[in-house]
Amino acid sequence: MSKGRLEAFSDGVMAIIITIMVLELTAPEDGEIASLRPLIPVLLSYVLSFVYIGIYWNNHHHLLQAAKHVDGRVLWANLHLLFWLSLVPFATAWMGEHFAPWPVVLYGAVMMLAAIAYFVLAHALIALHGASSQIAIALGADVKGKISIVIYLVGMLMASTSTWVAGAMYVLVAVMWLVPDRRIEKTVLG
Repeated sequence: MSKGRLEAFSDGVMAIIITIMVLELTAPEDGEIASLRPLIPVLLSYVLSFVYIGIYWNNHHHLLQAAKHVDGRVLWANLHLLFWLSLVPFATAWMGEHFAPWPVVLYGAVMMLAAIAYFVLAHALIALHGASSQIAIALGADVKGKISIVIYLVGMLMASTSTWVAGAMYVLVAVMWLVPDRRIEKTVLG
């Protein structure tokens, strides 16, 4: 089965996720610069989530660039990833409005589950293309992916002690992935 429809559908879903997040932003009721101050947590949450969706979009593109074709297992694994990403606007809005332990834990959980779903998608593609495929070679042991999941978990556990430390952990993961994963580009493009 061709991978084109999967790529187009995924691109559309991620574009809608970003659109939903930006529509959650509301302008202040007056024209004073000071009225932006209470919106800082909301804006920071939006920026972090926008960066995350961008990271997933970029790495998803690279992952599928290495794929020759997809099957039903890959389609379902991709939907699994998109499900968790579709919860990002809700988690972003709650954390932005209430930078408290439970919203911060939920945000970390959504991000951790999206990371796990991406791992599942990558391994579904490896299973389809084989252990000696370009995808398998490029991903290798996926240490950065596994470390990310651990950092999310630590952030979630830290949220009850310090939401700022937890938030910093989530930012750390984003910074780790901000530079696109070049392993696939190097393997596919030489």
